[in-house]
Amino acid sequence: MTRIALVTGGSRGIGKAIATQLASEGLFVCVNYRKDHEQAKACVTEIRAAGGEAQAYGFDISDEAQVQAAIDQITQEHGGIDVLVNNAGIARDALLLRAKSEDWDQTLATNLSGLFYCCKYALKSLLKRKQEGRIINISSVVGVMGNAGQTAYSAAKAGIIGFTKSLAKEVASRQITANVVAPGFVRTDMTDALSESQKEQLLSQIPLQRWAEPEDIANLVTYLTSPEAAYITGQVIQINGGLYL
Repeated sequence: MTRIALVTGGSRGIGKAIATQLASEGLFVCVNYRKDHEQAKACVTEIRAAGGEAQAYGFDISDEAQVQAAIDQITQEHGGIDVLVNNAGIARDALLLRAKSEDWDQTLATNLSGLFYCCKYALKSLLKRKQEGRIINISSVVGVMGNAGQTAYSAAKAGIIGFTKSLAKEVASRQITANVVAPGFVRTDMTDALSESQKEQLLSQIPLQRWAEPEDIANLVTYLTSPEAAYITGQVIQINGGLYL
């Protein structure tokens, strides 16, 4: 039976790398996107061109009703979900004294509440499937070590850790694992937009002296979905080049 994976924020960056890698391992990948429909279509086209299977699903993970409807649709069309990768997230950075309440609300609504909705509604499907289930939640190094100007983002990413540890205990008896992947600085559109001096300053903090590539994160996520990772649950696996040890 083909395993079905849902990757939120799967149309670009880390999410696209994860979706592509999972598809190359034979999973049918449901690529979630919120606005960038063309990028999601391009990701699906790329996966299919390489011999994989995928389909794009547009919904806002911060909207509970949209999440429920989308997961119901995926379940009806494909029989359920075996792997859930909660990758979608946003950052609204500012020093606390300058932070806006609406930015705080939006950051937690997407990064934490959205993850809660996806886990809640996908879990019903995961429990019904006869294959071992996998939940992988993408946090961040700043959820562990903190970072000035990112109180909202850090709070949300730290919340993912506590959420996942509790969830892992709830579902372990049903052979479903739940783990956190906490990346450091990854080469994405956001980091590419930094000035050269900013890049040099950030790289000086990383012992391996390079950014992570999206594929580095995808490789770890793919391993956590594999049979070889069946005894790993409730863990926070950091992948940051030595930035935080």
